[in-house]
Amino acid sequence: MPLGLLGKKVGMTQVYDDNGVAVPVTVIEAGPCVVLQLKTVERDGYEGVQLGYDDKLSDKDKDREESQRKRSRANRAERGHVAQLKSKRQQRLSEAGVESSPKAGCEPKRLVREFRIDGEGREYEVGQELTVAVLDDVQKVDVTATSKGRGTAGVMKRHNFQGQRATHGVKKVHRKAGGIGAATDPARVWKGKRMAGQYGNKRATIRSLKVVRVDVENNVLLVKGAIPGPNGGYVSIRAAK
Repeated sequence: MPLGLLGKKVGMTQVYDDNGVAVPVTVIEAGPCVVLQLKTVERDGYEGVQLGYDDKLSDKDKDREESQRKRSRANRAERGHVAQLKSKRQQRLSEAGVESSPKAGCEPKRLVREFRIDGEGREYEVGQELTVAVLDDVQKVDVTATSKGRGTAGVMKRHNFQGQRATHGVKKVHRKAGGIGAATDPARVWKGKRMAGQYGNKRATIRSLKVVRVDVENNVLLVKGAIPGPNGGYVSIRAAK
């Protein structure tokens, strides 16, 4: 099974299939991603591959030469995660014979995520670049992203409640929830009662989305249907089980 990819939601459009039927699709800029770290059972207790996506540089820095780019946009921990930095601690460890873990040797990344694997880590190595070609033979994918945050919302917007009637006896409370309690027994509000509160801004996964098209040249993936988050939001893609 392919490992998976990180990407960015571009937006929605429609394409036509072989039968001339319009198919609504979401355009995802998938990759290229860099393998930043390999997790092993001996060292970490599990097997996994850590991927990074999108350089942590502004558009102005991307136009500059590599020697003139501002590494100060990333802190020392983020830079040390992808490149070997000289420090007194690193010098003491090397003198003691402790071998440092390999580094990818790339720019610090904005999005870093891990994918669990099962005995497939030998296929990957630190610094390897993965493109959307890894999903070329995949028919369906699971897409994970953070949904749009809508702030604090009432029960009508958050849970699709119909509200109270707009007739006799109801005064200026047409959008309120109404009674929330039970009877004298149990004399309390049930746990999990749907009420007003934070709406959106949560991690959500849409499963088994059909892959309509894979554009390896432009690193673009088209999936049928909608995915969570706004345009420009980061997404995580993995082959559906």
